[in-house]
Amino acid sequence: MASLAAINGTTWGVVQVADVKWIKLATGLPDNKKIKQIRRLPEGDTIALMWVFLMCLAGETNDDGMVYFTPEIPFTEEMLADQFAIDINTIRLGLTTFQRFGMIEIVDDIICLSSWEKWQAVDRLSEIREYNRLAKQKSRAKQKALQSTSEDVNDKSMTSQRCHDTDKEEDKDKEEDKKERIDYQLIADMYNRLCPSFPSIRSLSESRKKAIKARMKTYTLDDFQKVFENAEASSFLKGSNNRNWTANFDWLIKDANMAKVLDGNYADKTGKPATATTSEDYYSGDQLPW
Repeated sequence: MASLAAINGTTWGVVQVADVKWIKLATGLPDNKKIKQIRRLPEGDTIALMWVFLMCLAGETNDDGMVYFTPEIPFTEEMLADQFAIDINTIRLGLTTFQRFGMIEIVDDIICLSSWEKWQAVDRLSEIREYNRLAKQKSRAKQKALQSTSEDVNDKSMTSQRCHDTDKEEDKDKEEDKKERIDYQLIADMYNRLCPSFPSIRSLSESRKKAIKARMKTYTLDDFQKVFENAEASSFLKGSNNRNWTANFDWLIKDANMAKVLDGNYADKTGKPATATTSEDYYSGDQLPW
């Protein structure tokens, strides 16, 4: 079954109920200043096309902007070169450039498009993903019913035990999900409390949750607290720099930025003005969505 959908004023084409066939592209993409900078690079037009290919893969994966071959198998540079029919050296330059411009993050070797939920119809994609999940759940339930029929139907104790184990697993999953949500909100509340000089956050998007979850593999809650305290004490991060740029929550919880803030790289230095001294500082302040 197929249908036409209009989401946030943008008309989508034919979308199969159980599949994602379209992604949304802004008409101003060729005029985006990051895309313009990319096109000035060697093989720049090819790298710009590679960005569109990556967005298509993210839509095909339909997992909040993540790009992978399977959840267990990330795309390697060689696999992307084969997938896009692009020279591997251009693939490497493209990935490095996208990271530098804040267009992607690579967490545990999996590529994630940084602002996917802002530009795609996430609600529609989530509906499709939920449809697929329920379809698989229904299929598994049907297989279990057939298997149960073929077994000894009189063995009620075994059936009861299986149901009991399933209930315990579901309760455990719910408890873990509940704990995970509380951890996310705890970090968000900590940021809002310790960083009153920065833009507050009112919601926890899926990309923010993924970033927090990734950082929690390396850092502790004490580290998050130290990052927020160091940020609040830094004149540079609060806008005293030659671009009048101010950090925010999403910038602070990026892996490389957390490490630098923890190391005190942005601490005030007596007698020295706060200025961006490297190209990385300039790019890190870019607030464009790409």
